[in-house]
Amino acid sequence: MTPNRTLGLVLMTGAGLAWSSGGVLARSVSFNDGWELVFWRSLFLLPCLAAAIMAFHRGSLIQPVLQVGRIGLIAGALLAVQFFCFLLALTRTTVAETLVIMGISPFVAALVGRLVLGEPVPLRTAIAMIVGFSGIAVMFAGALGSGALTGNLIALGVSLAFAGQLVALRRQSAAVDMLPTVLIAGLISVPLALPFAWPLEATARDLMFLAVMGAFQLALGCALMTIASRHLPAAEIGLFALLETILGPIWVWIAYGEQPTELALFGALVVIGALATNALLGLRGTRSASS
Repeated sequence: MTPNRTLGLVLMTGAGLAWSSGGVLARSVSFNDGWELVFWRSLFLLPCLAAAIMAFHRGSLIQPVLQVGRIGLIAGALLAVQFFCFLLALTRTTVAETLVIMGISPFVAALVGRLVLGEPVPLRTAIAMIVGFSGIAVMFAGALGSGALTGNLIALGVSLAFAGQLVALRRQSAAVDMLPTVLIAGLISVPLALPFAWPLEATARDLMFLAVMGAFQLALGCALMTIASRHLPAAEIGLFALLETILGPIWVWIAYGEQPTELALFGALVVIGALATNALLGLRGTRSASS
């Protein structure tokens, strides 16, 4: 397939928009139980992901899942950890702080890759990491003495699990199709979340929002990024993934007036600036190398 950059940009814009709806959808339900959020979102995710995998693999479902092997299973388990940490964090801190702390995942992955695999870290990324972690420190300082500190720590688990997932794949030089991995994560999440979520509180209205979370926010977002990865370099995909970090808090602020503290907002701006600068410099380097 010949790469089509315009198509890739449209797809990644759609993926970022889909992902950014997670916070406002979580705030739209009548309960504040992260375990039940994980259960329902993963449950609604499964049929949508199964349909997407079958579409990509000409009607086959079992074989693509089996092909991911042991590394795919590990990646799926670590992705399930991210599912739990994301929604449990949302029930304990603001959407803005959750998404910004999750946004440092590429930096954490680069650091762990350096320590475990000896992979080099470009100077631009090293500088961006220092600046970004400084912004996170400011956000944590602003959360001291409040319940938000617990949520921030849980959100940090998303970045750590993401780094572990990425290093596991690289260590085995494995190329695992994202969609079967996400399906595995959903299959793990549903039975693990149910005992902690019981008795279930979701109303018919809640189920409508939860279905959108599973089908639109997660399944569609992952499917669009999977297709976009065939047309765009990693640096450009990373740049458009920032739409989730930037737009997610805006939707919640518009819908529910939820705002982080001034100190948390300052730290968030520092982190987003570091992420965007690193992604833009990486994109420029990719274009220079290809010219």
